[in-house]
Amino acid sequence: MPEGSSLHERFQPGQINAASREVLPEVIKLRRRFHRRPELGMQEHETSAAVTAYLRELGLKVTEGVANTGVVALLEGRADGGTVALRADMDALPIQEENDVPYASEIPGKMHACGHDAHTAGLLGVAKMLTMLTDCGETLDGSVKFLFQPAEEGPGGAEPMIKQGALQQPSVDAVFGLHVNTSLPSGQIAVKKGVVSASSDTARICIKGKGGHGAHPEKAVDSVAVAAQVVTALQSIVSREISPTDSAVITVGKIAGGFRANVIAPEVEMDATVRSLSQETRKELPKRIERVVSGVTQAMGADYDMDYDFGYPPLRNDDRMASLILDVGEQILGEENVVVLSQPSMGAEDFSYFASEVPGCFFRLGVRSEEKGIGLHPGHHPEFDLDEEALGSGMSVMAAAALMFLHAYSS
Repeated sequence: MPEGSSLHERFQPGQINAASREVLPEVIKLRRRFHRRPELGMQEHETSAAVTAYLRELGLKVTEGVANTGVVALLEGRADGGTVALRADMDALPIQEENDVPYASEIPGKMHACGHDAHTAGLLGVAKMLTMLTDCGETLDGSVKFLFQPAEEGPGGAEPMIKQGALQQPSVDAVFGLHVNTSLPSGQIAVKKGVVSASSDTARICIKGKGGHGAHPEKAVDSVAVAAQVVTALQSIVSREISPTDSAVITVGKIAGGFRANVIAPEVEMDATVRSLSQETRKELPKRIERVVSGVTQAMGADYDMDYDFGYPPLRNDDRMASLILDVGEQILGEENVVVLSQPSMGAEDFSYFASEVPGCFFRLGVRSEEKGIGLHPGHHPEFDLDEEALGSGMSVMAAAALMFLHAYSS
């Protein structure tokens, strides 16, 4: 792709932003509809049906049931052009909503607490914008694929979508995605080149001691005491075995065992999330964790079982695609509304699978408005909400990125 690409005369920033403003009220209605009816990963049947119906009304070629509840749609342009993919996730979280708003979740114990409702509605808006701007693809320099993915929060929908051909027929040349972010002012975007977010793996450890009476610990092997030592010892891996210039996280987020105060528990189960920014460190961590667990349990007369699950890999943005988003953002939103990030996040995102297959860029969209008093809580919080007006900025950048990439690809 040529350096310094820019939107050509047919697709100027003012035209794209005008299309975004026109579509935004409909997108807000869609977002609120999805917010009222949250569905967990691989259960997004109602959402998937609504997405499918909307895309078919636009005249796109739609394939439903990809990776169970995923949807892939194609806006066809020039047959000799490239293909760019745009992705949104659809799933909600098992959280009870605490917002007092007209569009609050109607499903007890389920909530769109991470903005995936906004991602889905926004990408539908982008699809409508591109059909409007390109006369239903007639003046498009290539094709655009829209990927509506299930189960980003788990067990993961990107990898199975890829295995079922979501990036083929036609073959995708680049992929873009965004995530709303309440640490950024509404309407800004933030972009980072290189590694953007960490891998996310899980260690499940069962400490096996010997049960007994709480008054006679000398006759038992206290699995709770062993587990406490394991939790402490695991932190030495990050503090003393990982380079200060690298990053890793080992967090024991769940620990369960025992019956009552005067009973020594025979077993304790522990679940830990394990994060890293490099594949090299990621490969080493399971061995180091097991070495610590084995050493502590052996020293204290206990035993253990350990299962280790590799989850999402680190997400790395392609430098060229990140530069494209930075360029687009400055043209569409103004230089003052584009932030260049220097540090990655230890959070994880299964967009990483798409970005591992083709050059991609995943960026953040600010949705925090102090003035409106909205977007003040982080993702996964029961009072999470967002400034819906910011979705217009996200749609404009996504639509412009698709147009710019295809124009540059065909040049």
